Amino acid sequence: MILSNITVPLLGIVDTAVIGHLGSAHYLAGIALGSAVISILFWLAGFLRMSTTGLVAQAYGQNNLTQLAALLKRSLLLAVCVALALIALSPLIKQAIAFLSGANSKVLAQAYQYFSIRIFSAPAALCNLVLLGWMLGVHYGRGPFYLLLVTNITNIVLDIYFVVYLDWAVAGAAWASLIADYSALAFALLLVIKLAKKQGVELSVPNWLSVSKMAELLSLNRDIFIRSLILQLCFSFMTFYGARIGETALAANAVLLNFLMLVSFALDGIAYASEAKVGQAKGQRSVNNIRLWVKISVFWGVLFGVLYSVFFAVFGSAIIKLLTNVPEVIEAATNYLPWVIVLPILAMSCFLFDGVFVGLTRAKNMRNSMILSAAIGFFGVFWVFIEWQNNALWLAMSCFMLMRGVTLIIKYLQLKATNQLLD
Repeated sequence: MILSNITVPLLGIVDTAVIGHLGSAHYLAGIALGSAVISILFWLAGFLRMSTTGLVAQAYGQNNLTQLAALLKRSLLLAVCVALALIALSPLIKQAIAFLSGANSKVLAQAYQYFSIRIFSAPAALCNLVLLGWMLGVHYGRGPFYLLLVTNITNIVLDIYFVVYLDWAVAGAAWASLIADYSALAFALLLVIKLAKKQGVELSVPNWLSVSKMAELLSLNRDIFIRSLILQLCFSFMTFYGARIGETALAANAVLLNFLMLVSFALDGIAYASEAKVGQAKGQRSVNNIRLWVKISVFWGVLFGVLYSVFFAVFGSAIIKLLTNVPEVIEAATNYLPWVIVLPILAMSCFLFDGVFVGLTRAKNMRNSMILSAAIGFFGVFWVFIEWQNNALWLAMSCFMLMRGVTLIIKYLQLKATNQLLD
């Protein structure tokens, strides 16, 4: 899971690197703004993967093959509906980009160009989330690794070819991502069909479109969606407020957010494994196994959090210079680097316990934790220290990540003490 997830931020790093060497900050700021909006939309749809993983893992623990097939079909239908809605709303979303960011015309032109191409990859990207979640739920860890590796290698190769050799600039990065998403969908479908046959799952299961089951799926997804919406609200606020500070701050944050992406996807690798193992243990009605997998996840999370902090402290400045050659962006990013160095340790627990609560399918607890952490940890801290400008944004992000982890840990300990882990 760690190896597969770490290929995702590598793609973002290549995007930043090829655009960051075009010689002007407005290219990097434009793709930062356009890709941030796409990331917000697709990450908001992350409930598709999380709900699929949790429910499938529990069905897998119960050895319910019919439910495994029905969950796959219901989740794919939901993914297609959400994707079509995003495409239909794209003209309004473009207007919102200008209104919320206040960016200059050069930056907006690049952002619009990227967004207008990339939005049409939504059906593939969202279906891939479901297929990824299903493979995780049935403990097929190699599947996501193969899927993300193929996706991102394709994207990186096309990125370099379109941007560097064909000189398509920002449009080239967008086309590379779109082609890679649809290539990944074809590959993922083949993987899932092959895996289902091997597991003895009959995909042509009848009566999968049950109204009551769809309502149950929508209810779970509603709470995870609210949680994801608030999470993306915090990240998008960081991007859009950075644009108001200036294009140099926006570009510097775009560079440094790649560091956070490296941390999040690596720690999410451990969290994904927790989702599958905790979900299976709940399906088996085994409290002891739930506790065991939580302890194992915490051990590895602490280890990787410390390693990342040390790595960023030693190599952070060199990585910034690899990502961009614009002097003012390098200077600004280096000034804010200390925030990124401490973030892996502060954020470790929120990633891990997200995985635990997904496996337990306790979406309401995740939603409540996110609401509290965003209100107090992010926006509350930011408005208190608003005069610090960009430093206030990074302080707020640090407090937000820490508070998410603390609130989930407290809730988990309460559930364990009151014997409610299987509820």
